[in-house]
Amino acid sequence: MGRLLEGLGLLSQFLLEPPFAGARLFRRLLAALRLPACVARACPAQRAKSNRPGSVVTRKGLSHGFWHQDRFLKALASARAKQAKRCPSPASATMSHQTPLGSLVPQANCLDLWRDKNDQLVRQAKVAQDLSFHLRRQQLAQDSLEGLRRLLDSLQGLPAAVPVLPLELTVICNFITLRASLAQGFTEDQAQDIHRGLERVLETQEQLGPRLECGLRGLWSSVLCASSLQPELLPVLHHLAGLQIAFWLSTDCLEDLTLLLQTLNGSQSNASEDLLMLLKTWNPPAKESNAPLTLQDAWGLRAVLLTASAYRQGLQELITGSLPRALSSLHEAASGLCSRTVLVQVYTALGTCLRKMGSPQRALLYLVAALKGGSTWGPPLMEASRLYQQLGNTAAELESLELLVEALSITHSSEISHLLIGVELLLPQPDPASLLHCGTQSQVKHLLASRCLQTGRAEDAAEHYLDLLALLLDDSEPKFFPPHCPPGPCMPEVFLEAAAALIQAGRAQDALTICEELFSRMSVLLPKMPRLWEDARKGTKESPHCPPWVSAMHLLQGQAWMRLGAQKEAISEFSRCLELLFQASPKDKEQGPASNCEQGCTSDMALQQLRAAALISRGLEWVASDQDTKALQDFLLSIQVCPGNQDASFHLLQTLRKLGRRDEATALWRRLEAQTKLPQENATWSVPLYLETCLSWIHPPDRETLLEEFRTSLLETCDL
Repeated sequence: MGRLLEGLGLLSQFLLEPPFAGARLFRRLLAALRLPACVARACPAQRAKSNRPGSVVTRKGLSHGFWHQDRFLKALASARAKQAKRCPSPASATMSHQTPLGSLVPQANCLDLWRDKNDQLVRQAKVAQDLSFHLRRQQLAQDSLEGLRRLLDSLQGLPAAVPVLPLELTVICNFITLRASLAQGFTEDQAQDIHRGLERVLETQEQLGPRLECGLRGLWSSVLCASSLQPELLPVLHHLAGLQIAFWLSTDCLEDLTLLLQTLNGSQSNASEDLLMLLKTWNPPAKESNAPLTLQDAWGLRAVLLTASAYRQGLQELITGSLPRALSSLHEAASGLCSRTVLVQVYTALGTCLRKMGSPQRALLYLVAALKGGSTWGPPLMEASRLYQQLGNTAAELESLELLVEALSITHSSEISHLLIGVELLLPQPDPASLLHCGTQSQVKHLLASRCLQTGRAEDAAEHYLDLLALLLDDSEPKFFPPHCPPGPCMPEVFLEAAAALIQAGRAQDALTICEELFSRMSVLLPKMPRLWEDARKGTKESPHCPPWVSAMHLLQGQAWMRLGAQKEAISEFSRCLELLFQASPKDKEQGPASNCEQGCTSDMALQQLRAAALISRGLEWVASDQDTKALQDFLLSIQVCPGNQDASFHLLQTLRKLGRRDEATALWRRLEAQTKLPQENATWSVPLYLETCLSWIHPPDRETLLEEFRTSLLETCDL
């Protein structure tokens, strides 16, 4: 019997060695067991020996790392049974009676070896976690992962047995934890590992059968509701269930997750479906003091799940507008277990929530805490700029955006992640439409430049736009979205906005250079313009964006020439703009909803305002050259193409008065007086920024003064 136990110890050591690395150990095993020839023939190591050259044993033709191990174990069990018959003893008789040949239970020393191997690998992974040298840390963690893989293969190569299951499930939990942390996320492979572990539990309960077809959800129900489930399995099963919850949370399988938590808590079908409440109710059983070591126990996993669920729920409530509930959930997430990176995100979300609730000072406190909490400065700086914009503090808003541009230009070393399941692994992927998304450096630079242009800081806007164009034309910077993608501005729009900023800053010659660069990039499309307009009118797939941009380019060139005093060139550019615009037909509304960029570039209102801007600009040039009759025609035409534009009416009033057409001027003045007394409605339409800047240039300086002067002159005429 002593030789048999010694042989089993050598067998377990042999199974833990790399495949066929211990040929000498195998010979000691045979000698210790004194196995008959039938057992030796059943071992594939002996069969493979005859098929290999020299003394090198190959794994060709063998599978799963154990190569017909069931036949070997059955032969070993048969040899033990024969030895027990020859030397009967009470212990051996009891063992033979309780253990069928097909479900061999390893002896205590085998379990000790496997457990020691698990504990050694866990300690090795924890040592790797504390290392600061990245390469050494990764190598040691990968070695631990490979060791756990081999140990799991060893355990699952044997028939499932109740005494071994706690250790086997613990190894599965350690393997999944380390693998997911190294991969920075869950994959379908982890689900397969959990599936296999549950199958092994059901094999010992003799319940494996049709339930295999019901998936993980059905397997969990079968395992947790089994009447013959051993109490010693509960702690490790709850640990495995925690990993299943983490996997389902990361993949948004919230219905399956809720049902599993209800089963773990012993809840009925009509129990609460609130995820946070179910997680708080979940009480994993404490593991025994002599249990195998784990990288992360069930209680540590529960704390991570609570924080991740609270944060995800808070973000969802923030999106839907349930601000008080979002504030409560985010406060709970901030008080939970999370890394500095996640804490920065939570504080930023709290700042967003408080800003929307009308508490800017409290929001600012959280944003300052977020900036102090880590190196991820993008989201809190973006939210700070929104907060200052809401408060009307333009200087602080622009300063926040400038700091954000600098922060995005710095490459930060990624924070060393722990070899555990962390909150960041359970959060959704960043969404460009999210309030916590700060964008790329070029996108923030564009926002900074456009805000400078909108707030009257033309010189700063011009410099920022030139930096932005240099950044965009560099191949290393991600480009803006093309015209059919709504999230970002189009490249031609950036050129046009830059030209408008340069004109506003008094740098007309630089604006002409920018327009020429845009023209050279789009010149290939110029011969196709008539067809493009026709395609736009018919609603075909051909892009209708080019002509409005080219028309706007001519409008800006005309404004630049006008600033330079070149009247002839300015009128020529305005005429080219109008020639292109009057070939266009507004898109039919029946064509369906347009993207954001389409609405900005080719909407009916944008085209009308663009035509009005070109006509008024040319009319003002006619007035400057004392050609009032031609100016009168352009102002009248601008009123026809864009009836809602009052700028044309005021310029027309001045021209009629100059030409001495008093009756027409008086009638127009009365209409304008009546319109000014009506309540002004906020405009529900918007135009591109470059067009908005152009419209500001043709806006009469003081409408009220003009109306008052005309009223005075009219009264004086009546007195006479």
